Amino acid sequence: MRPADPAHAAALAAIHAAVFPPATAWDAQAFAGQLASPWVFGLIDAAGALILARVAAGEAEILTLAVVPSARRRGLATALVARAMRQAATRGASAMFLEVAETNVAALPLYAGMGFRPAGRRQRYYPDGVDALVLRALINS
Repeated sequence: MRPADPAHAAALAAIHAAVFPPATAWDAQAFAGQLASPWVFGLIDAAGALILARVAAGEAEILTLAVVPSARRRGLATALVARAMRQAATRGASAMFLEVAETNVAALPLYAGMGFRPAGRRQRYYPDGVDALVLRALINS
């Protein structure tokens, strides 16, 4: 696992495309643009995993998290979220937020186990009409 920068944009896009439907997968330009922001940071793992997050005004947000199917169930998502939380804390964040599809039965227990709790709901947030749960966790610095 290493920090991601705009030079990793194509690799990040390939991982994202392997996980998300074509209509919602981010392309290399989207990753490069996000990582060019001073508030955004990312991590990439050679096994096929990534996380992008941003910090502003003392709060962090996970923008996207993806683990290719062949690399799942190895703890990569947990490791990425934990490391992103630590990095967000060093940038001054005391809480982290994320949005997750209410139907994402694989992700919900992961986030709950890491201290994320419901903070809201975004109705019909995703292109398929599924609601997003807004989750929040306190970050211990």
